[in-house]
Amino acid sequence: MNEVTCPGLPASWVNSWLAAVGATVIDPRIRLRWTGDGNLAVLSADGLDPVEALTESWPEERFVSELPISSQWGKTKNMERKIPVEVFRDRARAARGSPQSWTLSSTVTDLSVDKNGEVAHAPFDPPGPGTVKWLHHRLQKIHGAVPNPSTERIKDSLMGKAPRIKNNGLGFDLARLGSGADESDKWIDPILEVLAFFGLALFPMRGEGADARQPMAGFDAGRQRGWRRPAAGGPRLFHWPAWGQPLGMEGIDALLDTWKPSKTQNWDLLSVHAAWKSTAFKTSSTSDPTRAYGSERI
Repeated sequence: MNEVTCPGLPASWVNSWLAAVGATVIDPRIRLRWTGDGNLAVLSADGLDPVEALTESWPEERFVSELPISSQWGKTKNMERKIPVEVFRDRARAARGSPQSWTLSSTVTDLSVDKNGEVAHAPFDPPGPGTVKWLHHRLQKIHGAVPNPSTERIKDSLMGKAPRIKNNGLGFDLARLGSGADESDKWIDPILEVLAFFGLALFPMRGEGADARQPMAGFDAGRQRGWRRPAAGGPRLFHWPAWGQPLGMEGIDALLDTWKPSKTQNWDLLSVHAAWKSTAFKTSSTSDPTRAYGSERI
């Protein structure tokens, strides 16, 4: 196995953790583990350079533009940020069987419908500023900044040496934010943001079947895989682990099913040596749409 240790992908940073997972989604030949010292991502591949493999498999512009979450897709109804449940069901039926149908199921769910008849969005699909509110719009802007990256460009991102660009990214990276004391611009690494988007493939959105339009029905905003409500109550927090054995996408999927943050006795069995939970960015006012997730080690 050829291995590359990635100083630019520490497990404690939500976006880089998702980006490392996303590398295994983009190219199934890639395996992922984390160092015990520093908890850095280690990408590996059998018989080839994992960075070159990632360059080979980098999604093309047409592939990104034709994902099932695009505003216009096939003969289905147009879909924007606010999605009536009927529009979602129409799109979901048409996308069933598509290898990229996860872009819908990891973004929204009709198992949680509000009083306006609109489906719930995932925590990793927060509202965006201005007109760029829909996750697919954001992805296209990010991908358009690096549509055909070289191996060197991707490696610079993995090493933590790549230049950032002025952009809001997917909309939940804490590191994109500047000073809260002024109107600082937001800066992101587009390579890591694209990888993080594909990492969402392992994090479907679910719900309790709650429809607030029905009499006596409470509204449940839904939940995304990995988001757990604390025992003491309060909003759900995202929990994620670092593990020591090289795993592909299917192996990571299985580990996330089995790993329990509160049951540390099973961590050793799964080669998990560290874990974190999310912390939410505190906005300056209720009208501030900024969303971002930091981390706290468990």
